[in-house]
Amino acid sequence: MAGNTSVPGASVVARTIALLSAFDEAHPRLTLTELSRRADLPLTTAHRLVSELTRAGALSKTANGDYVVGQRLWQLGVLAPVQTDLTRVASPFLHDLYAGTLATVHMAVRDGLKVLYLDRLSGQRSVPVVSEIGSRLPLHATGVGKVLLAHTSEALQHKALASLERVTPYTITQPALLKAQLERVRVDGYATTYEEMTLGQCSVAVPIFRDRTEVVAALGIVVPSLKRDKPRLVSALQVAAHGIGRSLSGRG
Repeated sequence: MAGNTSVPGASVVARTIALLSAFDEAHPRLTLTELSRRADLPLTTAHRLVSELTRAGALSKTANGDYVVGQRLWQLGVLAPVQTDLTRVASPFLHDLYAGTLATVHMAVRDGLKVLYLDRLSGQRSVPVVSEIGSRLPLHATGVGKVLLAHTSEALQHKALASLERVTPYTITQPALLKAQLERVRVDGYATTYEEMTLGQCSVAVPIFRDRTEVVAALGIVVPSLKRDKPRLVSALQVAAHGIGRSLSGRG
C-alpha cells in the first residue's frame, strides 16, 4: 500500500501514483473499494481519480466492474529505456539461445527486492514457468534474481537477507546460506536454483555486463533438471550474455 496519501496536503500526483501502484502481480484486477483501501485514499477521492484515469485510458473497467491497467499505461511503459533498448538488443541472442536449448529463456532486471522480467521465450517442449513478461518475483528464489542480488550493494543484500520468504519447501530462507551462495555466484559467474520458486523446476542464470563492469540484467534458463546439462547451459548463457553486453557497450 502507498500509505500517507490520505493525509491533508498529499498532491494529486502522489494520490494518482498510489492508485496505480495498488496493482501488482497478485492484484491485477481491483474493485473501487479495493483501490481505495490499497492506495489509502478516501473512497470519494479514489472514485474521482479512477474516473479520470479511466477516461484517459490509463485504467480500464471490466464487464463485472473491476478495474485493470489500461492500454495507455502499457503504451507508455514499453517506451522505458530499460524495456526498449535492452530488449531490442537482447532479442536475437534470446532467440538463438532458445533455438539451441528449447528451454524457457528469460531476461530480467532488479526492481527493488524483486526481479522484473523483461522478456521470455518458451515453447511446447519447455517446462512451464510462473514468470511472465512484466511479472515480478522474489530475488532470492530465482536464478536471475540471485545473480542480480549478488551484484548489488551490501546494503540492499542485507535488506534482502532480512526478509527471506519461503515459496516452496526448497526455498533458501537461511540468511547465512544464501549469503554464501551469493559469494559463489560472484566467483563462479552463474547462479542456480533447485525447485526454489516452483516445484519440478530448476534454473541457471548469468549476469549481463555492460562495459565489463556494470551488471545491467540477468539471463536465465528454466529446465526440469540440471544434473546433466548444467555446464552446457552455463556456456550457452555466457556466450549469449557476452554478446548482449558487447552490443550494449557498442551503443554507449
